[in-house]
Amino acid sequence: MNLMLLDSYTASRISECLPSSSAFQSLAEFFGALSDATRLKILSVLSASPMCVSDLSELTSLNQTTVSHQLRLLKQLRIVECRRQGKVIFYSLTPNGAFNSIMDIAVNVAG
Repeated sequence: MNLMLLDSYTASRISECLPSSSAFQSLAEFFGALSDATRLKILSVLSASPMCVSDLSELTSLNQTTVSHQLRLLKQLRIVECRRQGKVIFYSLTPNGAFNSIMDIAVNVAG
C-alpha cells in the first residue's frame, strides 16, 4: 500500500538527490565541529592567516593545551591542516574548505 501523497516521479527525483548515509555522517561531524564556540573562535582567527599554536592561544585568549586539543580534532575532520617550518607547526584552513562560505552565510542570517 502506497502511503505517500507525492507522485512516483517526484519521489524518485527526491531519492536520487539525497546524499548517501556516509555523506550525512560527514556533514554531521563537520557541523558538530562548528557547534563549539572555542573551535569557532580558532577557525575564525585561522580564516585571517595561518598561524602557530602560541599565536592562536594569544589571539583567542585560550591556553595552548586547549588550542592544541581543538586543532587535533579539527585536523582529524580535515577542516584544518598543518605544515612544519623548522620547529614550528603552522595551522591553516584546508584549501577549498567550506568554513569561510558557511561563516559568511551564518553572519548574514544572524544579522
